[in-house]
Amino acid sequence: MANSQQNHPPENHQKTAIVIGAGIGGLTAGVLLAKRGYQVRIYDQAIVPGGCASTFKRQGFTFDVGATQVAGLEPGGIHHRIFSELEIDLPEATYCDPACAVFLPGETEPINIWRDPKKWQEERDRHFPGSQPFWQLMDTLFQASWQFQGRDPVLPPRNSWDIWQLVKALRPDTLITVPFTLMTVLDALRLFGLEKNHRLKTFLDLQLKLYSQVDANETALLYAATALGVSQSPQGLFHLKGSMQVLSDRLVEGLEKYGGQLFMRHTVKEINIDQHGASSVVISNQKSGKIWTEKADHIVANVPVQNLVKMLTSVVPEHKTNPQHRFFQNLYQNRVENLPPASGAFVVYLGVTQEAIPENCPPHMQFLYEYAEDGKIGARQTIGENNSLFVSVSHPGDGRAPDGKFTITASSFTDTKLWQNCHDYAALKQAYTEKAIQRLGQYFHLNSDTIIYQEAATPRTFAQYTGRLHGIVGGVGQRIQTFGPFGIATRTPIQHLWLVGDSTHPGEGTAGVSYSALTAVRQIQEEDAGEKGK
Repeated sequence: MANSQQNHPPENHQKTAIVIGAGIGGLTAGVLLAKRGYQVRIYDQAIVPGGCASTFKRQGFTFDVGATQVAGLEPGGIHHRIFSELEIDLPEATYCDPACAVFLPGETEPINIWRDPKKWQEERDRHFPGSQPFWQLMDTLFQASWQFQGRDPVLPPRNSWDIWQLVKALRPDTLITVPFTLMTVLDALRLFGLEKNHRLKTFLDLQLKLYSQVDANETALLYAATALGVSQSPQGLFHLKGSMQVLSDRLVEGLEKYGGQLFMRHTVKEINIDQHGASSVVISNQKSGKIWTEKADHIVANVPVQNLVKMLTSVVPEHKTNPQHRFFQNLYQNRVENLPPASGAFVVYLGVTQEAIPENCPPHMQFLYEYAEDGKIGARQTIGENNSLFVSVSHPGDGRAPDGKFTITASSFTDTKLWQNCHDYAALKQAYTEKAIQRLGQYFHLNSDTIIYQEAATPRTFAQYTGRLHGIVGGVGQRIQTFGPFGIATRTPIQHLWLVGDSTHPGEGTAGVSYSALTAVRQIQEEDAGEKGK
């Protein structure tokens, strides 16, 4: 390997950690480790930190790359807890109310997901009469799951300490969730005779595809209860003032405050494994072309699990590696390779004049543009393949657009293979862009006078700028076999190697990846305390 070098920490050295990726999960893990006394270096291949929650600027407009909402800023929420520990200010934000306005095909009146629980119940009763028992169950499961999650269980557990954290989080109020652990949302609908309520099922499919990557047929019920309940008071979804980048900027501020270092435009190419576990990483400086190997006590990967397994490299002959590491690494790789395909995203970014925005426009909307021919979603197209859009609109004075102008960000799920294998990428991208703008034009007033700027991103774009394999987004689908107790753990089979981000419990979103980062940091501290006590 050209121009390589090894760093050999001295005995009794300050514990070191290398974090791969400066998304919200990586930044959170890095700054928490730095606050707790570790020497931290974060490497990311992008220009700016934040990953899928970063931003870019064009002609006076600031566009949120992917994520447009934040959960966990309320007192006791995960961001509130972490920022309090770091003693840095939370970013300024307002509640999203409604959290989302959902438009079903051919309908002009949206289903508004209000923050006020009573108001949301009235909305549900009006749109989905007879469904209240289902929603009461969802609320009961949410309350129990939320209390359980707030006690910091480790899911899924991978050693005795993890199991003990899980046991400590259990209470009598947790028992209500046990009979529903292996149920999907569709199972719950059947329980109440609602499986043929096509309008309710479609609404749930749309919302769950957004939060869990899969529809009601496959989404684990306990995960769905949390995903659908977190937007109501006393929790809620937030819109950040300035942009999503503010969240990353505050975490970087904390990292610097506690002596951590952040290196952008640096690609971690490999994770080296020896007989003791993960030992070092191979780093490439994109500007200079220099490549070197850097050792650390712990390596924290803020990447999709699909990326992680491709980065693992043994630096000793196979017959000398730890047999346990080798056995579990093979199982781990096989499981990851057999995961259902992850989704990509197609996103249109528009800078528009005020005339493009209808009166009383909600800040976040979801549109489904057509039903399948037999009246069932999935017969002709699944939700997400260019027949639905999740749309976010900037607020006046929120820092995303000049006075009198607005940003519109519209995204749909798409198959990454479509973009990998297409013969004419430019033509496909143009076709998707035109179709998205045409459909947005059914609600917004879009024409050559009102559209000032437009740009589109495909899975190829996300792969290039975030480094995510094939441009996949949203983590691992929250099916029964991949959520919570059956999901991908922060503690990997390789000692001293940790995974944070949307592949791990509790899933996607800035709150989810921050929770996974906190879990990994607690595990790292426990492991080091155990080694010190030997």
